Amino acid sequence: MEDCSELKQKYDACFNSWFSEKFLKGDTNDSMCASLLKVYKDCVAKAMKEHHIELKEMETNYLETEKEKKPHS
Repeated sequence: MEDCSELKQKYDACFNSWFSEKFLKGDTNDSMCASLLKVYKDCVAKAMKEHHIELKEMETNYLETEKEKKPHS
């Protein structure tokens, strides 16, 4: 995931610029950062695969369930 840090910083800068300069002024077209987001998401997906982390594991809700109380096996 460290390999993706620079991509995250670039996307965050783009998003912050879009949000303050476009979105808050009523322009909801978010395509200006779309290519950066895709490259960043691809990088994260690759890193997760290399570390054997499945996306479904990240999306599982553990809060306020029995799973929250059980240690991971």
